[in-house]
Amino acid sequence: MSHISFSELKNWNHCSYYHKLVHIDKLKGFVGNEYTAFGTAIHDICEIAIHKQSVNYDNLSLLFEKKFLQNLQSLPEEVKGALNKPLVTSMRTQATEIIPEVLPAVKEYFGEYEVVSTEEKIYVPIGEFLEQEYSFKGFIDLVVKTTDGKYHIIDWKTCSWGWDSKRKSEPMTTYQLTFYKHYFALKHGIDPGDIETHFALLKRTSKKNKVEFFRVTSGKRKTNNAIKLLVKALYNITNKKYIKNKLACHGQYGMCEFYNTEHCR
Repeated sequence: MSHISFSELKNWNHCSYYHKLVHIDKLKGFVGNEYTAFGTAIHDICEIAIHKQSVNYDNLSLLFEKKFLQNLQSLPEEVKGALNKPLVTSMRTQATEIIPEVLPAVKEYFGEYEVVSTEEKIYVPIGEFLEQEYSFKGFIDLVVKTTDGKYHIIDWKTCSWGWDSKRKSEPMTTYQLTFYKHYFALKHGIDPGDIETHFALLKRTSKKNKVEFFRVTSGKRKTNNAIKLLVKALYNITNKKYIKNKLACHGQYGMCEFYNTEHCR
């Protein structure tokens, strides 16, 4: 069965031709940098801290160093040669400041809770798309259950100083949690009303509150809008409709990897 992830949907929404090059033609798009290396390493440390509940922060910091270095070394040579070395050095210090705040922040935000799962795989058929069998694929960073019977889906996000109100409410950002809630509910047969979703910001440069939780709501209207976007994407993908979005060539995160190359002129 074919599947689609939220990151793939984001690529399609950004530029359906970019989606074609990366996901259909299997060309290499964005392959990572020091930010993704940091994010992956700190995610792993958060998972370990949540599982153990009582941790040695010095040991976790050393483990972060190991994982961070491994992630950096796994980057392509051309990316490693362009790394910002002062930034990489500062990231090591920033991680040691974030790590001790993770578990206390979870306990303060949720109170008494039990860990349901970490890195839970979601692979659920998309029943709303009838032309071809497709599943939604994703990995939920953390699910906890509180004493009121509510399930809470959490996604860790690394950032610099934090997110402003616009970023916190931006549909294409929050749809990730909308999809996770929808398909987690279907997977387990849980009433969506018993599920809440949250982002947890891991802030590298913030002077205080380096771990910030905030809730994202997804009612029926928002869920329907997210599903409509997903179905629209699948319709265009299966019918090989690839339209270039020229406004995406110079986007928020820099120039597209394929801009003015043989693959896209």
